[in-house]
Amino acid sequence: MKTVRVLFFCLSLALFPLLGFAAGVNINSADVAALQQLNGIGPAKAQAIVDHRDANGPFASVDDLASVSGIGPRTVEVNRPLLTVNDAE
Repeated sequence: MKTVRVLFFCLSLALFPLLGFAAGVNINSADVAALQQLNGIGPAKAQAIVDHRDANGPFASVDDLASVSGIGPRTVEVNRPLLTVNDAE
């Protein structure tokens, strides 16, 4: 039983930062700080997303995020529930 409580506690801590993004992170407008809150996105990858967006225009879909150097399909899938490309999604 103690193991279950510890597991639940750890899972709760891991998911807590995601609560702030219930509405989604718009990858077409998010700044570096907001992008860093995503799973597997540190300062360098967040900056790469912004640089890619500035150089190539807005992302047409969440899947297009995988075209950013250093961002793979796994990172996109892990974060997919949190990502959006427009305010209406």
